Amino acid sequence: MLPSALDPGVSPWLAARVLVRSGLIRPVRPDKLLGMCLSLAQWRTTPAAAYAAAAAHVPDRLAVIDEHGASTFAEIDRRSSQVAAGLRRRGVVSGDRVALLVRNSADFVVAEAALSKLGVDLVYLNTGAAPPQIADVLDRERVVAVIADREFADSLRAAAGERLVVLTGSGDDGRPTLASLVEDTSRESGAAPLPPVARAGRHVIMTSGTTGRPKGAERETPGGAAGIGSLVALLSAIPLRAREVTVLAAPMFHSWGFANFTLSMVLETTLVLDRKFDPERTLARVQEHRAQVLVAVPVMLQRILELPPEARRRYDTSSLRVIAVSGSAVPVGLAERVRDEFGDVLYNLYGSTEVAAASVATPEDMRVAPGSVGHPLSGVQVSILDGSGAPLPTGQSGRIFVGSSLAFRGYTGGGDKDRVGGLVATGDVGHLDRDGRLWVDGRDDEMIVSGGENVFPAEVEECLRAHPEVADVAVVGVPDEKFGARLVAHVVFAGGASGADGDALRDYVRQRLAGYKVPRDVVLHDELPRNETGKVVKRQLTGP
Repeated sequence: MLPSALDPGVSPWLAARVLVRSGLIRPVRPDKLLGMCLSLAQWRTTPAAAYAAAAAHVPDRLAVIDEHGASTFAEIDRRSSQVAAGLRRRGVVSGDRVALLVRNSADFVVAEAALSKLGVDLVYLNTGAAPPQIADVLDRERVVAVIADREFADSLRAAAGERLVVLTGSGDDGRPTLASLVEDTSRESGAAPLPPVARAGRHVIMTSGTTGRPKGAERETPGGAAGIGSLVALLSAIPLRAREVTVLAAPMFHSWGFANFTLSMVLETTLVLDRKFDPERTLARVQEHRAQVLVAVPVMLQRILELPPEARRRYDTSSLRVIAVSGSAVPVGLAERVRDEFGDVLYNLYGSTEVAAASVATPEDMRVAPGSVGHPLSGVQVSILDGSGAPLPTGQSGRIFVGSSLAFRGYTGGGDKDRVGGLVATGDVGHLDRDGRLWVDGRDDEMIVSGGENVFPAEVEECLRAHPEVADVAVVGVPDEKFGARLVAHVVFAGGASGADGDALRDYVRQRLAGYKVPRDVVLHDELPRNETGKVVKRQLTGP
């Protein structure tokens, strides 16, 4: 067994303590308990079972609030059954693959629950993907039907071909909608009930950004001890509680948003959803619904903090206990600004679509060890390995490998991440400190060799972000005849203008880092290209 930061396994005592603290273990009336057990028997450990169980337990509790209104758990359960029946009449059966191209909304939730009631595999499409990318994914994943927002109807005309397309919203273009499936099923009062699922559907999440060929990471819905252990591990690090209100700003088609959507079903959380992120509207939603939790990606917090002070002060966000982020690095300066603005409520999860959750930096971690990604989760094994797969000592940098029950099965189009002894590579390089905290030094594939020296852009980016006039930055390497590669810093100045220039920024780095880490060129931008999950798309950045 490889040495790790934490031995695998979750203590039963920890599980009991966490589940009681979160409110998941509590007395339940016998009739409600029976309904919850019947839901699990029919739908297995799926979103269908979660919503049916919540409908039996707390039928009148709000499950989703979006731009069109509010839906209770009972309403979500009923509508999803009607949609499932309508899809079955149109030939969708267990084992098929159906794609979902829907923004954060009640429609996403209804479609997710409906498809899990049919036992189909669900492929999540990036809402920022171009039509050729969509067509490529639909063909490669052998998708038989697509559920999509109406705004994507034109993109799907060519991409979807002869496949069944079901749209959200209203309209009369001859294609079925979620609403029409509900209406058709309601009229057929004698329709046969849905049978129990023979198999729990799998989930395929796309891993790439909005350009390039997306890769599908397939994962089964965790059940049994593995599912409970993963739930306990996350709730022990991030103090989420049952039956709270969460503003879910992160996109639900991607790993982080989907993970919190899944948690919301188990915790019977009320989700507040907006189709598109708006920083001021997000603060308004927190105030309006007295939300205890905000789930976002780091760039969303950056945009909130870029609002004028008078706009931020307009909203009462004192109800927030947790701001949970993931998806990209949290700069030290951003963490400090969040703490000043909202208090000690920021939790940063490190992981990936392939390995799931690996570690969480708590507010204490961000105070004591700013820049770390915290301690590995209970039951998760994190090891730092060298190029030959041998473990490295504490403090020494190497490739990060993670082992957990939630690791993906491999890419659907073929290929895999590197694996060593059951551990999966995250694609990052980092180290563990003496207190067991994990530090990410940079991307394995982003290391730049300049003049024979190894440079990770993340270190240079963190240095430049500390400059008082830098609002955003990304560092890339470009070919150089003399040094092999040279560093180029792509910079956005705060407020769009600055008295600083490239020479001043290079001097700033030179005073703080080794000379070979000083960018040769500085390119100014109004904003950096980012994908739907907030990551900078570095392949769109070149030299000056």
